Parts: sequence; structure tokens; C-alpha cells
Amino acid sequence: MVAEEDAIDQASSARRERLRALRAAKEYSSTPDEGSVENEGNSKVSGEDREERTVTSAEDDSIEQAAAARHERLKALRTAKELLETPDDGLKARAAEDSEETEDNTMPNMKFRNYLPHDKQLQEGKLAPVVLSKFEDPIATAPIVPEKTEDPFMNIAPKKPNWDLRRDVQKKLDKLERRTQKALYQLMLQEKEKEAAEAVDDAMGD
Repeated sequence: MVAEEDAIDQASSARRERLRALRAAKEYSSTPDEGSVENEGNSKVSGEDREERTVTSAEDDSIEQAAAARHERLKALRTAKELLETPDDGLKARAAEDSEETEDNTMPNMKFRNYLPHDKQLQEGKLAPVVLSKFEDPIATAPIVPEKTEDPFMNIAPKKPNWDLRRDVQKKLDKLERRTQKALYQLMLQEKEKEAAEAVDDAMGD
């Protein structure tokens, strides 16, 4: 705020100096060399000087009025800001009363490690035991993948001499079984198409 006021004052003073310099330059340029011309033009120069003085005085007055209005606005803003920042006395008193009541009501909690107090107030103000969070084993929470176990009766019964070969080739046999089923299905479709074509030919021949 103070910086703005200083800037306004500096601008107004600089404007006044410029106006004074303009006046001096006009007066110097308007003064003629010959005395007769001076006597004849005294009335004209004096009239021009009066007009210039009235114009400059009006400009100075307008600048001063604007500066004064700005000063008043700044003062009003300062007072409004101070009023907003400073709370009311009633609110302060209420806050102080509330803080006193809370201080009176709240009692410090005590921790009894080796004995239990007989006083009821002390028992009520006793701190609750700290509950520690259980450690969760990440390995235990992971789902257990069931392992493929062989039939125990298969281990008891005597095995054929080629059981290990059969076990190794079982995946390939399953793949071949799927392929055979697919081929049988395609053959069945082809037979149905042939039967339908033959039926159409018979109907056309009749």
C-alpha cells in the first residue's frame, strides 16, 4: 500500500515539473525581440498565459483529487482488512471458555504396569493395553497348489514292464486321440453331404 502511495506522489510531482517546463518554454518562445511588438502583444500574451494557467491548475486539481480519492480507498481497504483479521471479543471469550472446559474435563490417562488401582476414577482413566497387529506370513496366505498324487493301489499292484514308456507317450496319445475325433467328425459331415446330394439327384431324375 505504501509503495503505491509513493508511486502516485512521484508521478504527480513529475507531471507538475513537466507542466512548469512547458510553461517556461511557451513564455520564452512567445516573447518577441522588438519593444513595440511587446507593447502591442502584451494583452494577447497575458490572455494566453491566463488560459495556460487555468488549464494547468485544472489538471493539477484533477490529479490531486484522484490522489486523495485513492488515499481514501486505500485507508478504507486497510480498515476493512484489519476488521476481518481481528476476531470479535465475544468469540475470543467463548473460545477461552471452551478451552478451559476441555482442560477441566480431560484428565491425563495413566498407565499401571505392575498393579491395579483401587480408585474408580483411576481405573476409568487407565490406558487400554496396546493391541499389536498380527504378523501375516505372506507364504501362508498364498494358495497351495495341489500336487498330482498317484493312486496308491497302482503302486501296490504289479506294473507292466512298459509302464514308463506308456507314461512318457501319454501326451502324444492324447493329442492323436483329439485329431482322430476331429477327423471322424469331418468324415461324418462329408457322408451327410453326399447323402443329401444323392437325394437331390434322385428327386431330379424322377
